[in-house]
Parts: sequence; C-alpha cells; structure tokens
Amino acid sequence: MTIFSVTGISKSYNDILILNNISFGMESGEHVGIIGLNGVGKTTLMRIVAGTEEPDEGTVAFNKEATFEYLSQIPALNDDDNVLDAVMQSRPTAFRLLHRYAELCAILDNLTAQGNTNTDDVHHELHDINRALDNEGAWLLETEAKTMLQKLGVSRFDERIGNLSGGLKKRVALAKTLMSDVDLLILDEPTNHLDADSVQWLQDRLVSSPRAILLITHDRYFLDAVTTRIVELERGKLISFPGNYENYVERKSMITANEEATADHLKNRLRTELAWIKTGARAQRKKQKSRVDWVKNLQEEQERLREATELKQIKIEVGTQFAGGQLIDAVNISKAIAGKPLFHNFTYKAAKGDRIGIIGPNGSGKSTLLNILVGEIEPDTGTVKIGSTARIGYFRQESSDISPTLSVLAAVREVAEYIDTGVGRDRFLTAKDMLQRFNFPTHQFGSLVGNLSGGERRRLGLLRVLMNNPNILILDEPTNDFDIQTLNALEEYLQFFHGALIIVSHDRAFLDRSVEFIYSFEPNDEGLVQIKQYPGNYSAYLEKKELKQETAREAEKTAKQQPPKNILNSASIEASQAETLQTPRKNKYQAAKERESLEKRIEAHEKRKVELETLLSSGEITDYKALKEFSDELTTILTELDDFTLQWLELS
Repeated sequence: MTIFSVTGISKSYNDILILNNISFGMESGEHVGIIGLNGVGKTTLMRIVAGTEEPDEGTVAFNKEATFEYLSQIPALNDDDNVLDAVMQSRPTAFRLLHRYAELCAILDNLTAQGNTNTDDVHHELHDINRALDNEGAWLLETEAKTMLQKLGVSRFDERIGNLSGGLKKRVALAKTLMSDVDLLILDEPTNHLDADSVQWLQDRLVSSPRAILLITHDRYFLDAVTTRIVELERGKLISFPGNYENYVERKSMITANEEATADHLKNRLRTELAWIKTGARAQRKKQKSRVDWVKNLQEEQERLREATELKQIKIEVGTQFAGGQLIDAVNISKAIAGKPLFHNFTYKAAKGDRIGIIGPNGSGKSTLLNILVGEIEPDTGTVKIGSTARIGYFRQESSDISPTLSVLAAVREVAEYIDTGVGRDRFLTAKDMLQRFNFPTHQFGSLVGNLSGGERRRLGLLRVLMNNPNILILDEPTNDFDIQTLNALEEYLQFFHGALIIVSHDRAFLDRSVEFIYSFEPNDEGLVQIKQYPGNYSAYLEKKELKQETAREAEKTAKQQPPKNILNSASIEASQAETLQTPRKNKYQAAKERESLEKRIEAHEKRKVELETLLSSGEITDYKALKEFSDELTTILTELDDFTLQWLELS
C-alpha cells in the first residue's frame, strides 16, 4: 500500500528557494535514503513529511491506515520521565495498562496489610487488566525496552531524562522509535552518537525490518546496506535512484559523464546563439522573443553544468611545515574520572605521517584522551610533552563559535588568507579555493554565518581549523552533521595531508579511507582498560578481531581435549602419538558431545522461557517486585538462549 505521497512541495527560507515543486511517495516496506549537500533541505523535507513543518506550496497526503514515528535530530522527550518509562511509552496502551497493574498491586498489598478484606473491586479490575495485558502482548514490554536500550549503549534505566547528555537522549529517543508499532520509521541521522557496535546492530535490525523506512544518514556503509532506493536533493529538485547507495554512485557517475559531454556540446551551441542575438536587428529580436528566452535558458543550463562538472583540481601537500624532532610525546599516561578508570599506561609518540583512528564504546574516554594529548587536561599518571614546533589543529565535537555577523569568506580569512603548501606552481591554497573544495558555492561566499544551517556552520568550522595549516590534525567525530559530499572532500584533502593525523570516529567508511592504524579501547585480563594497537584500517581491525575470537574459541576447545599431566613414558608417548593421529576423529566426537550438551541447555531454557511467559501473562502474580524479578529472569534466559543457539550453529 502507499504510505504517503508528496505533491508539488515548495519551501523558501529568507527568500532562498530550498525545495522547488517536489513530488514523491513511499510504498510499504520501502527503505528510502535522502542524500544531498548540507543546507539543500533534507531535514526540511523530512519535517514536512512528518507534519512538523508546513510547506509554502503543495500537499502531503498520508494513507489513513498508515502510522509513523519521527526521530528528529533534537528529540522531544519529557525531562521528568525516567529512561525506561520514556521508551515503554512508545506503546502507550500497553504502558498505561502496566502502570495501572502496578498501582492495583500496591493498593491490594496495602489493603491486605491493613487487614481489609473488602478487595473484590480491586480483584475485579486486576482481572480485567490481566486480560487487556494479554490482548496487548504487554507483559514483555519492559524486557524488550531494556534489551533495546542495552543494544544502543544505555544502561541507566532509572536515570531522569533531564540529567542525560544530548547523545544519550538521542539514543533513548532512537530506542523509543524502534519500539513503536508503526508502519513507517522516519529517522534523521540515527547513527549519530552511536559507537560502531551499536551502528552495526541498528543496521542489521533495519535491514531485516518489514516496515517502511525514510532516513537521512552520512554513514555510507549503513546507507548502502539498509536502503532500497536513494533520493537526491540538488538545487531544489529531487531525483530518485532505485537500489542502494552503491547503485546510486554508479548511476550518478554515468550521469556526470554524460553532463560533461553535454557541456562541451552546449558550449558550441551557446557561442552560435549568442552571435545570432548580438548581430540580429532589434525588430528581429522582438519577433523571435521565444528564441531569446531559449538562449537565456541555455545559458542557465550551461552555468549549471559548469558548476556540476568543473572542480578546481589542486595538487596539494599540507601539514609539511617544519615539525622538529618532537610533536607530542605521551608516556605511560592513565586517567580516571569520578573514580572510573578510563585507560591505563598509554604511550604514544606522534610523528609526521601518522594516520591513527581511535575507537571504543561511548563513554570510554576517547575525547578525554584527545584533550590530554593537546594539553587541555592533565593525566593522573605519566607525562605529556608538546614540541615547540607542533602546530595542532583540533576539530571538536561541539560546533565552533563563529561570529554570526561575519560573511562565510571573512570567517575563513579571519584565520588565514591562504595556505602555503610549498609545492608546485599553484602552491598557494586560498580561502576561496578551500571554500569551493568543501562545497561552498561562490554565491554563498557573501552570506552571513548566522544564516547557515547547522551542518554548514560545522563545515565552516572545519575549514577554519584546516586553514591554520597544522602539522598535527586531531578530528573528534568529524563526520557528525556532515553530508556525504563533504566527507568525500575531507577524505580527498586528507590524502594530501603529510602531518600526524588522529581521528576519533564511529564512521566505518571514513576510517577505512583515512587511517592506517587503529587504537582500540579494550579491557585487559585484569579488567583495566588499555589502548591496543592494530595495523591497518577499520576493516583490517575487524578481520583481526574476528580471527582472534575464532582462535580463542579453538584454543578453548583444544584445552578441553588435553589429557591430565603425568610423567611421560614410552607407553604414554605412543598413546599421545596415536591420539594425535586420531585428532580429527576426536574433534568431531568432541563437537558432537558439545552440541548434545548445548541442545539439552537450549531445551531447558526454552522450557523455562515458556513457563515464565505463561506466568507473566497469567495474572496470578500480584506483587510488582515479583513480577519484575520474573521479567529480569526472562531477559537473562532470552540472552543466554541467543548465545547457546549461536554456539550450536557454529558447531553444526
């Protein structure tokens, strides 16, 4: 069925046309990704579809039977709710029933404690509530909500929403959106503030979801895996490309190649037409007004094609200025915050040519490490020395403060007029060059910073960091709020950066294309977090991690097969040799025994799962604390069942 249709949508801001006569729609089960430069109107279009913003012209028609949930970049949550309640409210009927059930249980306990036997009314309502909870399938709502939150890296279920950081609020809002029982999910940058493991989990969940999904994301791996259609916003128009992101890139490259050929053809026709207009008599021009208008349109098309296909190619080498023998020397540094150890005994000596990606769970201390390396925070132990010739460019997660009254060009020139790359004839990279390189069109150079979108201001903040021409470039979550074109421009720029590059990011594609070493926050055998080093990009790190896990599993199996230690004699040596010869047969036997053991455990867990589900839905439990205990046990049972099943599949 058709979920919604948008017809003839137009929208302007400050007399600038953002969306121009756009029409599109979605069918059940479609997964559509919206892409385009920052400021072209992706979020505006999404808000219009969700009904939180009105278009200047056009209509949005939703199927009366279709329901949707909208996840905005700034989620609307009640600050007074706790985390668990906020997520459970995604199913309001079930949440109200559970809340009333808990109230009735408390009333019943209170009456019983007072010796009051007049409890018939309470029991009758409890009976009705039980039946309603069964019909709603609501008994497992709390368990599902907790599981969802844990997958997204949220563990403080009782925390008040108002006490959470912006990133945690976004993750709670995402859990609430995913929990909702709707036909369409509208997701604006759902991967922001998630670590790599959570992004992978979310990706897998959405790929298998039968619901329609409309999303904006800069994560190209995520976009490629989840979407079945790409719609691109460009110059106020919308173009639809069937298939995933890879298919879009292939088709877009063909279109661009055709436009380049068309541009040459138009150039010749334009020259002829302009000559005709200039030499023609005034009466002739009046008579052929349609022809004059046609030439004007031809000029506009020529300008559009020129901008679309003409990018100044600058051979640059940045970050090459004198760095001396010392940039950043960090020796045996450790840090704890509020008694929680973040990392232990980390040593790093920065050198030109370093390309390091730092990864780890949210809250593990990645940004704290960067702040220590640049000298803004003191480590608890160890030392950090910054060389006198080190020029650090630090792009933070928070948007940089730029005066809103400055023009875009002036904001960049405030840092520097140009970068001296010291290489080649075109050694000077001007502020205008950098703005064009990072997708600021020339007509926007004079625009005020205060009129830019959030993504454009953040892109401008990045340019200001780069214009300082650092020999140490530190980027903390640089991909947040950037469009794909900006990421491509940054990746291209970093190819020519010859200083020390340190990146904290959850964007797997960006890390793959930008770094040559991964530093991962991981606990050691003693429970202390250490920063382990892996050569290669993020994909190479994942391969090594998976190989390490597989090796550990094999070692564990081998250890179980070893005979008890005893004094070796010739007989035991012969037995050992014979056993070695029969190792494959014994491994197969051992695997069969382990599989049999797992099957018994799975059977027992399945039985207990059914018992708990029956118990929770029976209405026999009137004590809310007991209900919570059984619910928690069911959560544990479900988790262990997943683990046992995975092990069984591996053995099979």
